Amino acid sequence: MSTSIDDLLGSGEEPVGDAERPSGGRARGLLRTAAVTAAVVVVIVVGLRAVGLRVPIWIIVAGVLAVLAVRRVTAALSPPPPPRAGVRASSAGEEPGTWNWSARDALRTAINGWERPLDWCADNRERFTERVLPRLGELADERLRQRHGVTRESDPARARALLGEPLWTFLGTPARRPPTPRDLAAIVAELEKI
Repeated sequence: MSTSIDDLLGSGEEPVGDAERPSGGRARGLLRTAAVTAAVVVVIVVGLRAVGLRVPIWIIVAGVLAVLAVRRVTAALSPPPPPRAGVRASSAGEEPGTWNWSARDALRTAINGWERPLDWCADNRERFTERVLPRLGELADERLRQRHGVTRESDPARARALLGEPLWTFLGTPARRPPTPRDLAAIVAELEKI
């Protein structure tokens, strides 16, 4: 099957809107809201009367409508549910032709998890020591644990030998100044060698 560049870049999507809404959709929605409101109001009035309380019906109706409006707004603003694991988008192995712009990108989330703290502590030694250095230590421990079955705490001598003296010193002592991007690149390269 051959596909041209025009087919790939063309916008062959159909407009979404009135085509998906069945006729009478608005009237059906209003009728459903009125029915739900009436049912809830009846239940609340019966419950209040059973307890011996009398509240004007217009207050109950207004409260129920307010709750339904808040529910509708929060449902419209909530993120879409995550895709089920193991479900394929298309049986033919092709993408459905639409992009889910609201999906969370795990790589972007991971990058932001490092980018923000690094940017925040670029010129503050205390922040770097409190925020970034422990994360780098956790990364080193995890690499050591996965590849060699040790951590800095469980077997310090072997961990020190595996990490090397510069990385061991960097992770073990607070920095006098935050490292430069070049220094961090060297540290990450050393971590990747583990």
